[in-house]
Amino acid sequence: MVDDPDPDIYREVYDKIIQHGEDAVPFLEDELIRVAGEESRDRLEFLIRKIHLDKISRGLERWVTDTPQDDLMEAWLWVTKYRYPDLSESDLRSELEGIKKDVWLEMNENLTALERIKVLNHVFYDIHGFGGNMDDYHNPDNSYLNRLLETRKGNPLSLSIIYMMLAREMHMPVVGINLPEHFVLAFMGESVDPESLQVKYDKPLFYINCFSGGAVFSEMEINAFLQKLKFDPLPSFFEPCPYSQIILRMLNNLVMAYELQGDDRRKEELATLRERFEKLLV
Repeated sequence: MVDDPDPDIYREVYDKIIQHGEDAVPFLEDELIRVAGEESRDRLEFLIRKIHLDKISRGLERWVTDTPQDDLMEAWLWVTKYRYPDLSESDLRSELEGIKKDVWLEMNENLTALERIKVLNHVFYDIHGFGGNMDDYHNPDNSYLNRLLETRKGNPLSLSIIYMMLAREMHMPVVGINLPEHFVLAFMGESVDPESLQVKYDKPLFYINCFSGGAVFSEMEINAFLQKLKFDPLPSFFEPCPYSQIILRMLNNLVMAYELQGDDRRKEELATLRERFEKLLV
């Protein structure tokens, strides 16, 4: 009845199918093979995409409300599943574990902060060959975890995320810095609270540009960058940003990437996903 010409009947059928969610997808896909009419195919494809988008949205909602917020990879996997729903999470986690092991083998607890970053840079860029996708900067695949691991090419945000995850596995206090028009990392310095005597990581020692081979730079250079872009040096441009803002920025990047590709359907779907995600953060 998906192809019923009566809009009221179609709406009723549509609502019932959506209620079944993922369970309805195999039947919709089977029907898609059989039908010949263009309108029927369009409706079936729309229903399949709608169910898939709802699934991704629910996954991100669970991440915001239920999952420990230090599990950034969980949210990244949900975003990646938008485009690659059949990816193998275990394979991706296993590959990351292998990279982490290589870093661990090279690391020494007695190294200074800069020396530890130098080791991570060597493993990440020299041994495993990660780098910025200079030739196809706005390709949406730069944002998807599976494609980043396959091609070793990404954008500033995706490279920073995977770099930060590896650093934190090595107990390095590396955090994301949400600059306008660029994303970088900061290695936080520690201080001791005089009352509680607890260690806090509250001030960046230096910043890291993962799109430029892990180059280290200073707060003065961030100020120069902001001045060049004609942005006021707001405190938020120098402070760690929450993981939820990192995922929001990734969704923004994807909306722009699909817009530049002229893929209006995916641009609109990602814009819908972004809008739903933003509402979760209010």
